[in-house]
Amino acid sequence: MISGLPHLFRLARAGFVFAREGVFALVDTRTLPLPAKTAIVLARLIERPTPKDGSSRLASALTKLGPTYVKLGQFLATRPDVVGKVIAHDLESLQDKMAPFPQAQAEAAVAAAFERPLTQVYASFGPSVAAASIAQVHRAEIEVDGARKPVAVKILRPGVERRFKVDLDAFFYVARKAEGLSLEAQRLRPVEAVATLARSVTMEMDFRLEAAALSEMAENAREDKDFRVPVVDWDRTAREVLTLEWIDGIPLNDRAALEAKGLDLPALGHKVIQSFLRHALRDGFFHADMHPGNLFVDAEGRLVAVDFGIMGRLGPKERRFLAEILFGFITRDYQRTAQIHFDAGYVPRHHSVEAFAQAIRAIGEPIHNRTAEDISMAKLLMLLFEVTGLFDMRMRPELLLLQKTMVVVEGVARTLDPKLDMWKTAEPVVREWIERNLGPIGKLEDAAEGAGEIGRFLGQVPALLSRAGTLIDQIDDITRNGLVLSPETVEAIGRAEQRRNRWTAVALWTIAALLASMVWLLR
Repeated sequence: MISGLPHLFRLARAGFVFAREGVFALVDTRTLPLPAKTAIVLARLIERPTPKDGSSRLASALTKLGPTYVKLGQFLATRPDVVGKVIAHDLESLQDKMAPFPQAQAEAAVAAAFERPLTQVYASFGPSVAAASIAQVHRAEIEVDGARKPVAVKILRPGVERRFKVDLDAFFYVARKAEGLSLEAQRLRPVEAVATLARSVTMEMDFRLEAAALSEMAENAREDKDFRVPVVDWDRTAREVLTLEWIDGIPLNDRAALEAKGLDLPALGHKVIQSFLRHALRDGFFHADMHPGNLFVDAEGRLVAVDFGIMGRLGPKERRFLAEILFGFITRDYQRTAQIHFDAGYVPRHHSVEAFAQAIRAIGEPIHNRTAEDISMAKLLMLLFEVTGLFDMRMRPELLLLQKTMVVVEGVARTLDPKLDMWKTAEPVVREWIERNLGPIGKLEDAAEGAGEIGRFLGQVPALLSRAGTLIDQIDDITRNGLVLSPETVEAIGRAEQRRNRWTAVALWTIAALLASMVWLLR
């Protein structure tokens, strides 16, 4: 209990901030027990008036609590199954809008990272242009062939690692307590959710890993005509500092500038959706933070993504799962959509495929009776994950990250084209993947890969037989002569036994002394 006191104090502070900002007004108290209702009524006595600017109470509270809570809010936006649809929707708008740290600290961080003066690293170094929970970005210049070239420099916030560690320890404490008290919490796996958040944050705070993600996606997208990523300056990149090509583009959240440029906004919306699906399905590696502030349009009309701190990965099984689900809803093949859940092992076998298909039909059929702008692929997936809870499907972190990204991407695309038909936009990419990987070419490649696996296994057979023969000889010796220990093992056992006997004797003498003392006192 004592070890949990620091966590309880930190959580009490968070509870006060939530109460002050009016977060408890969002809680539906109808189903809560009387003590919980009473606690919420008391907490609401100190809440401030409703914000006049219409900002989210929860987002405001998380921002006041600091970078870890901002990151937690962004992560919880991916878990409507935990926080509810309304709160998850509010959290989708929570972006890293933090106050910048001082210029002097930024310059000192660069000098420390490269172990040389700032002027030897950059020809010029300007003030912060964007500040987030983990880092902030500066515009700088470097010398290239006698000319100055603009670059973006991302710098880790001083002290942010310790702050995250302390807060994440408190989150783990709460998650473990929740799983110990609630079976529903065990199904939602909050400990694993916090562990996923911790891994994500740890990777975000090492900019060498973000540079590697940029490099990998650049290779994956090198043939893409509609999408590219900035070039990494590896010579000016370290754990705490990342230097990239400066992007002179129009952010997707500046609709007026996009229209003034004469860009085809509906076509741009299609590019956003298809680029995301192409990366997720074709590459199994996608940008998982594609909000409008991280997407630009360059002079050639291509999408340019920045901020690769949060990336998602899908293995072959997950990619097939995603493609077949989307294709099943597009073609209204609900039986196949249900079967792929069972084939992937996401739904336990004791459930009925037919019953699961019926539940999926209840989700899919209404969308075919609505206009294109009323159909949301992201909401459909959210409903799908909601239904799977009835069939004991445990949450998959990689699929939740995919769903969260799809929600954001779909929102971006619809701001560009409110009448966007998600299914028609997605169908070419999904159908191409299905035909490529599940058609004749894919089957031939699977067969070739299977033949290669058989060949590798056959190549290992002689060594396996040799090891099996040695094991049989050893078993034969044991059954004939008994188990033989090496001299070193016998000596180690003897030493351990001596220590055990010594401490046993000490314990017996101690007990005897205590008994003698008691007898003497009772005389």
